[in-house]
Amino acid sequence: MRIALDAMGGDHAPSVTVAGAVDFVNLCTNTSVVLVGDRKVLESELSRKRYPESRLTVVHAPEVIAMDEQPLSAIRKKKKSSIARAVELVEHNEADAVVSAGNSGAAMALALLKFGKLKGVYRPAIATIIPVFKKPFILLDAGANVDCSPENLLQFAYMGSAYCRLMLGRRKPKVALLSIGEEASKGNELTKEAYKLMEKADINFIGNVESKDMFFGKTDVVVCDGFVGNIVLKTSEGVAEGTIRMLKREIVKIVTGRLGYVLLKPAFNSFKRMTDYAEYGGAPLLGINGNCIISHGRSSDIAIRNALRIAADFSEKKVKETIARDISLIARPAENTVVAG
Repeated sequence: MRIALDAMGGDHAPSVTVAGAVDFVNLCTNTSVVLVGDRKVLESELSRKRYPESRLTVVHAPEVIAMDEQPLSAIRKKKKSSIARAVELVEHNEADAVVSAGNSGAAMALALLKFGKLKGVYRPAIATIIPVFKKPFILLDAGANVDCSPENLLQFAYMGSAYCRLMLGRRKPKVALLSIGEEASKGNELTKEAYKLMEKADINFIGNVESKDMFFGKTDVVVCDGFVGNIVLKTSEGVAEGTIRMLKREIVKIVTGRLGYVLLKPAFNSFKRMTDYAEYGGAPLLGINGNCIISHGRSSDIAIRNALRIAADFSEKKVKETIARDISLIARPAENTVVAG
């Protein structure tokens, strides 16, 4: 197994990407990593590390696509960027998967351009694991598509169900449609039409779920369009972080608060681990004919290490191939039905 890592992508690259890759190859003995980026810079970072040199190599890429660059314009102008070269390694079968914490729009555009979509897939979707009270669930789409059709959401349900079975080990995942009420009549036209398709589909569809109920183990997969999904994702991250800060502040206000905080610190740390995106590392772009993991721009070395682990598992468990098979089983819509391209 070989994974290409965009070593220049992310707010804290290349120090955290190199550190995460080193940790990964030191812990995982059957997978190698290719660091893609400025050779001189990366070799300088590596000179201070200890690692198995046969399983951590460098491929030179002189350009970097910045986080604030317009994706399509950037990939046209910077054909030798680290993310472009990393994707090309997978395209040419020199790596099994690609991981990037850089410009997510550029990463998605390049993956779609170079790998193409799986047969029958209308649009790819980002599938994010959301840590919650009882057990994590998968949210998709988490930001790849702003506007979706009911057929898109149906395919997301199939893709999310396959990903959940293979990556989270849930034999018959419960799939729900995110809406403003549990009743089938609730929601906008998109969700109401998608509901009709999903209740007839060969998935374990349990109906609508409200956002307040997602976090208590009611469902394994939550389906929505990318605009809503990205808001849910970022709101969840903000609430988790804000909750920890508020609790710390209020405890310290109490006379015995500082002592109390010391006693409660293990519980705070446990809660932080449960809700930290770094524990899950990255989110796959489902529906493309390749293995691409997109990580948070603020990724730490721990997040990069875990993203590499997810990339290896995703490839080894043949998630892409399973999705292709499941999508092929969906009845084709009538010829006069308009679906998003």
